[in-house]
Amino acid sequence: MGISFSSNRRRNNTYLQQPPPNYPSSSSYYYPSEPPPPPPPPPPPPPHNCLPYPSRPHHPYPAYPPPLPPPADSYYYSGGFSSSSYANPMTARFNYHPYHANQANGWPAARPPVGPAGDPPRYVEHKNAKKVRNDVNVHKDTLRVEVDEHNPDHHLVSFVFDALYDGSITIFYFAKEESNCKFVPVFPEAFMPVRIPFQKGPGQKFCQPSGTGVDLGFFELDYLSKPSPEEDVFPIVISAETNLPPHSTDEHRGEPVPTTNPHMQITQAILEKNGDGPFQVRVIRQILWIDGVRYELREIYGIGTSVAEGFDDNDPGKECVICMTEPKDTAVLPCRHMCMCSECAKALRLQSNKCPICRQPIEELIEIKINNGNRERSRESKREEA
Repeated sequence: MGISFSSNRRRNNTYLQQPPPNYPSSSSYYYPSEPPPPPPPPPPPPPHNCLPYPSRPHHPYPAYPPPLPPPADSYYYSGGFSSSSYANPMTARFNYHPYHANQANGWPAARPPVGPAGDPPRYVEHKNAKKVRNDVNVHKDTLRVEVDEHNPDHHLVSFVFDALYDGSITIFYFAKEESNCKFVPVFPEAFMPVRIPFQKGPGQKFCQPSGTGVDLGFFELDYLSKPSPEEDVFPIVISAETNLPPHSTDEHRGEPVPTTNPHMQITQAILEKNGDGPFQVRVIRQILWIDGVRYELREIYGIGTSVAEGFDDNDPGKECVICMTEPKDTAVLPCRHMCMCSECAKALRLQSNKCPICRQPIEELIEIKINNGNRERSRESKREEA
């Protein structure tokens, strides 16, 4: 008895055979196909009737952002819950942002505040300064040591100086400074200080008398070419002192004349030598001692062109390097470049802390008032024309 499959084939082509329903096991629970609402942030812990292990400790959820609602399909929740409360992590995977300690609800962390900018260089305002007059000045660029013609093994000191009053010059070799700007020789057995008087006058040529020089072969070149930092000893020390005249008037005639402290200028230098050539003098420091106060002289680069007589506004070397119109009257410390006018210096201190010439950091700006009647009249005439 044959079996025909035609009716079955036709029946199979017409109707789709439904698989038997897959009922959840007793350990699982079925929920309707409606999409569940998204859990509020942060998601609450699951109810106790859904937990297969009531005694399992509950750990707090991390501060993740709230997940998006799942698609409208049926899901089967198992008894084991993951950190996202879904049984299958592949069907409920979300792209979470990195978690930060200072981040709340998934928002990007706030950028740290930018620290305040560094303080601008301090500007020295106009203040009443004490005017100090130098009664004697040694031109340091003219300082030389020459061979004594009568004693070829000895050397003599020579230079050019200006003096407003009569005075004296004392030459020291290897002397150290003590209190009240006094100098004491370190090697008195090799050379004793020599004191030579002078008369007032500008542009005088000083030369140490023959026979009073020093034998430089007695010292090593290393000691001659650098000062001693421990004791502040210099190979050459020149002390120029003026004798101030007494100030007597008819009103105070017969009264005792008050004693005045001498005015001195001290020049400290070293000796350098290249091979068999002559010794070269290099000045390291100059000091003023006036009325019991010690001043250390520092050179300001560019002030010579600014204070020169016959100032011409068309001269490019005397104008401010920023505005190129006003004369320069402000110096930069510590590099000591006098290159700006006061107005440009005030603006620069709020924008940069670099010197316009050498690009070194600026610590202070000091304005130097220069009294020049021709310059003031020239600037006033320009303002009137404008």
